[in-house]
Amino acid sequence: MTAMFPPRNRKVRVLATLGPASSTPEMIEKLFAAGADAFRVNMSHGDQESKRPVIAAIRGLEKKLGRPTTILADLQGPKLRVGQFAEGRVLLETGQRFVLDQDPTPGDATRVRLPHKEIFAAAEDGARLLLDDGKMVLRVVEHDADRIVTEVVVGGTLSNNKGLNVPDMVLPLAALTEKDRSDMAFALDCGVDWIAMSFVQRPEDLAEGRKLIGGRAALLAKIEKPSAVQRLEEIVEGCDGVMVARGDLGVELPPESVPPLQKRIVETARRQGKPVVVATQMLESMITSPSPTRAEVSDVATAVYDGADAIMLSAESAAGAWPVESVTMMDSIATSVELDPGHGDRVHFTVTKPDPTTADALAEAAKGIAVTVSAKAMVCFTSSGSTARRLARERPSVPILVLTPEIDTARKLGLLWGVHAVHTRDVDSFEEMVGKAKRMALRHGIAGAGDSIIVCAGVPFKTPGSTNVLHVVRLMGDELKGYARGEA
Repeated sequence: MTAMFPPRNRKVRVLATLGPASSTPEMIEKLFAAGADAFRVNMSHGDQESKRPVIAAIRGLEKKLGRPTTILADLQGPKLRVGQFAEGRVLLETGQRFVLDQDPTPGDATRVRLPHKEIFAAAEDGARLLLDDGKMVLRVVEHDADRIVTEVVVGGTLSNNKGLNVPDMVLPLAALTEKDRSDMAFALDCGVDWIAMSFVQRPEDLAEGRKLIGGRAALLAKIEKPSAVQRLEEIVEGCDGVMVARGDLGVELPPESVPPLQKRIVETARRQGKPVVVATQMLESMITSPSPTRAEVSDVATAVYDGADAIMLSAESAAGAWPVESVTMMDSIATSVELDPGHGDRVHFTVTKPDPTTADALAEAAKGIAVTVSAKAMVCFTSSGSTARRLARERPSVPILVLTPEIDTARKLGLLWGVHAVHTRDVDSFEEMVGKAKRMALRHGIAGAGDSIIVCAGVPFKTPGSTNVLHVVRLMGDELKGYARGEA
């Protein structure tokens, strides 16, 4: 596949969630044209078979436009819920006692069933239990193996099967449910590029996901639990990318703690060279309004200034009344921020020290050389994507054109900052590498006659992880006429 769709004029990627408002091939193409670089398929809603035509439509668009397109399947994870009430709902008064137990009898204003034995095992006096997305707050005053007695700290109306969050506990609960395992197998069979795991509490939670994926997709950890934040470095090290799931973090933590946490997660991922997605409620008002609030615009801009690899739309593009407009707005905000003369300095507030390897040393050097010689782009040859990740970690001032013989690699790189990936034939010699880098830079419109480009690759060729060449070349005028347009 030779991609002919031109690169975006921005480096941060836009990840759009697909749903009832955006699942047709026509709408998916409109979202892509508006600026969506990658698509999220949420396995929490609808059945598996409803996702099959959506994934097929994305692959159809990829073939039509000749550009590798990224698909992320987001697993639901365990959902903690209370049981049912005899009257359907009860009013919890602040200060009253309320009991959670394992009795299947429908509940009342004094008690209700909690069908999660793991919570009874992990409960501690003083721990908070949050009901219905944090609208109500309980505090544990005593507990045993079958009963948790709480005091209602913040009351309200509680109805059947409402969600429960336990921010002060690390539950002995697997991050993958039977539904998740089934959904993962389905998504992998459909050929998705990334699997996002929910409810990650500790690095060990990633092991099962990694084993089940078996190298068929990249693994993204959603940081949505306070316990995950406590072991952030290890979790980022154990996955291929992370998502700042601000909605769930904002339920389990005080809202004012989320912005500094977002910066910490982004910085940690960037230091480790892992792509990081900032997600949830970025343009929330655009679910019903054709324009966002100024605060939302500022929120998106902050993520771009922080150097996030991708910014995500959830219900705005999946179920809102203005999906195309939401993507267009996200694209417009990101482009405007990146045009700010101060953007480059702000992005480099995070120091990304290279590892003591030849590949990292070359990536760091390439960033400086690009500025010194006013290069128009970096061109890298890679089979695994590791060279592209190293270059992207440096947040260079120029776009990164990635040439890879592996279509799976090209697709995975769609979440990576500044990367325009092209699926193309491999090269066998240094001369062929230089010639191909020139032709592809011209063909994809990232450089023209008289421009310089920086070429990164590994010699011997076709050896993963061997990046050891950095070469600066200038494109000459006669090459504009002579390159072979049909080459892949």
